[in-house]
Amino acid sequence: MSNIHSLLDRDTREVDLLHEIGSRLAAADPLHEVLRKVIDFISIVAKFDSCFIYVLEDNELVLRSSKNPHAEVVDRLKLQVGSGITGWVAQHKVPVAIGNNAYKDSRFRAFSELPEDRYEAFLSVPVLSRGKLVGVINLQRRQPHIYSQREIRLISTIGFLVGAEIELARLEGAQSKLSEQQSDTRKPNPAS
Repeated sequence: MSNIHSLLDRDTREVDLLHEIGSRLAAADPLHEVLRKVIDFISIVAKFDSCFIYVLEDNELVLRSSKNPHAEVVDRLKLQVGSGITGWVAQHKVPVAIGNNAYKDSRFRAFSELPEDRYEAFLSVPVLSRGKLVGVINLQRRQPHIYSQREIRLISTIGFLVGAEIELARLEGAQSKLSEQQSDTRKPNPAS
């Protein structure tokens, strides 16, 4: 009986968490804030040593958020769709979970910007909005870890929930930048 209560408590916490994700993301925050919240939520439901969120921009995956010691590569590190495990996930729109020796996987690609990129366990899930790829979430662990179907589905569900919000935040940011540029071109030149 205590196992049933334990499962019900866990399920209730997960539903509450998913509800919290939905309500917080509906606040229409800027992209980096949305992504920071996504990493915060993922850290509640999964253990990891590194978490990266890539956003698809002009057919490249751009690292837009990270919870690891290399914050300086955020907004600079770019991957081609199809390149590495992350690019493979983006291309095929299906999760990849590797329990050990992830760096030996034939799809793996090392980055000079991430010298300790030799994690044992790797989970990569697509972030989708209406079936369209928006980005990829990667979780890495230094120690071997077999990802359960529950973990994979939970992180994938977070990806589904935030896909539209990431897309909206990205588009709003681009629209805001375009509006600023248009405003700058309309200002009279003081030298005239």
